[in-house]
Amino acid sequence: MAIRLVLVDDHAVVREGLRALLTREKDIEVVGETGSTAELLNLVDKVRPEVVVMDLQLGNGQNGVEATRALLRKWPDLKIVILSMYDDRELIFRALEAGARGYVLKRAGVEELIQAIRLAVKGEAFLDPQIARRVIDGLQQGFSAAREDDAGKAELTDREMEVLRLAAEGMTNAEIARRLFISVKTVQAHRANLMQKLGLHDRVDLVKYAIKKGILKLEDD
Repeated sequence: MAIRLVLVDDHAVVREGLRALLTREKDIEVVGETGSTAELLNLVDKVRPEVVVMDLQLGNGQNGVEATRALLRKWPDLKIVILSMYDDRELIFRALEAGARGYVLKRAGVEELIQAIRLAVKGEAFLDPQIARRVIDGLQQGFSAAREDDAGKAELTDREMEVLRLAAEGMTNAEIARRLFISVKTVQAHRANLMQKLGLHDRVDLVKYAIKKGILKLEDD
């Protein structure tokens, strides 16, 4: 049986190239493709792939990390392989924490992507050799434990942390709901809960807190 696979990238030429390369493999069948996370859930529900190969940054504010979480909430056995041009350590960690089973750089050879797909189906993980060192360094430095050492952050659930970060960036409740694939009422509830837990009173307090804790980073001009 061939591995049923869906491609997600906002550039049609990239999807066409990947489809041409992957369909050369007898054990891989591309059963669908899309450039939009908004269409992704319906597509997966329709074609029921085993693996989704997805870019992280899809344009128009679409986020592959949030899409990964949304997919795995609905289909926990689905395997997500990230194919990205970004080798930023924090972004890699966010993708892996969301449940991705593989992370391959776009500058890698197609052999690495194929290997990641085959390993994912077996329940194994794959990290591009070019970024494996970054992940190891991050773990050794306590990168993922930083939030646990911060009492203020540790009080919040993962979802509340996501809402906090997006709200601090200036997104409205409706925009956060679309980004996280949840209802506006759910966003409002998370926002109220986190504000109460942290003793914040308004958005100014929220932004100040996010900057102080390093959740929101100010860029230099």
